[in-house]
Amino acid sequence: IKPSSPCNKCLNVSWDSTPPCTCTINFTLEHSFESNVFMYYGLSNFYQNHRRYVKSRDDSQLNGDNSSLLNPSKECEPYRTNEDKPIAPCGAIANSMFNDTLELYRIDNDTRTPITLIKKGIAWWTDKNVKFRNPTGDGNNLTALFQGTTKPVNWPKPVYMLDSEPDNNGFINEDFIVWMRTAALPTFRKLYRLIERKNNFQPTLQAGKYSLDIAYNYPVHSFDGRKRMILSTISWMGGKNPFLGIAYITVGSICFFLGVVLLFIHHKYGNRNTSADIPN
Repeated sequence: IKPSSPCNKCLNVSWDSTPPCTCTINFTLEHSFESNVFMYYGLSNFYQNHRRYVKSRDDSQLNGDNSSLLNPSKECEPYRTNEDKPIAPCGAIANSMFNDTLELYRIDNDTRTPITLIKKGIAWWTDKNVKFRNPTGDGNNLTALFQGTTKPVNWPKPVYMLDSEPDNNGFINEDFIVWMRTAALPTFRKLYRLIERKNNFQPTLQAGKYSLDIAYNYPVHSFDGRKRMILSTISWMGGKNPFLGIAYITVGSICFFLGVVLLFIHHKYGNRNTSADIPN
């Protein structure tokens, strides 16, 4: 965080700060966003691709297996149990879940109008409906279904209190599901919210002034990380991602260079007569 940033006061926040440190960042959109807008949070210098970190989870537990709920995999160590109770969800990935709260406002004549942020539909369908399931039992009371377990060490509340809506609570909470899909690179972004276009006559986000309210719960200073918020749209070609373009150009250039080298070698040495006349 830059010293001039309004969030600099939250630099040394801890995972369980009560109440959370709050800050507001003002910014301006130079151009209107016409179609649906995707709101991401981004982290840098966070190595979700570390081997031990990636393995630190129990997929059977996340799939709703009751035996794994109370007896998590040893891969989750040292976040397998706490105070002699099994942790649900266990593992380092779940324990480090991003938990900042972001709220977006449009500023018009010093009046702040909240932007509706949609929290459903941000996870992959297969993750939401196949890979992640809540435990089963009598009734749908998640508090009872998770009885005998405890929350991850760095979480302020248990998994069955992530959301007030039953179809977005527990292991099937979409913020949780998005976080559990680990990133391949240390600088990454993950989908946080959707902003849908209300009608065809007005852009989704008009050009102008906006403010972002942040409930700052997620510390990144200890690993020299940075956080950011990204607003993006997609076209018929998909979203903007320079990585693939750079990768294709790099690989294509290497192939072209190797092709020229091999063509030169073929023309220079390929037509030589390798047979030898052996006299009788």
